[in-house]
Amino acid sequence: MAGITIKKRPKYLNFTTLVSNRLPVMGRVSFLHRISGAALFFCLPILLWLFGASLTSPESFATFKSVAALWPVKVILAGLIWAYAHHFCAGIRFLLLDLHIGVEKEAAAKSAIAVLVVSILLTLILWGILL
Repeated sequence: MAGITIKKRPKYLNFTTLVSNRLPVMGRVSFLHRISGAALFFCLPILLWLFGASLTSPESFATFKSVAALWPVKVILAGLIWAYAHHFCAGIRFLLLDLHIGVEKEAAAKSAIAVLVVSILLTLILWGILL
């Protein structure tokens, strides 16, 4: 029995505590990259269907335009714009990290903050154009 080592079982980590307290900015960007990718994946068929439906006739386009003018729909579209912008910017960051550019901790933290700032700025600019 002296040679037996007892392995500690994995500890349950509360998801909200993990994201809010312990995760550095690089991990948060990675997590948001996954969330934005999933949102785009699940919403893309709906957006393509709506786009196709809006092209069938002038009446369907007018209906689509009136629905898109509603405030809740604009907020959802802004969220999708943010998801695309964040996923795009974070994807470029991860490609650079794969090329071993900006791998050091300080550079990785700065690039993660840059991804957050640029994606929010792009969202505001594109949403302003859509309004």
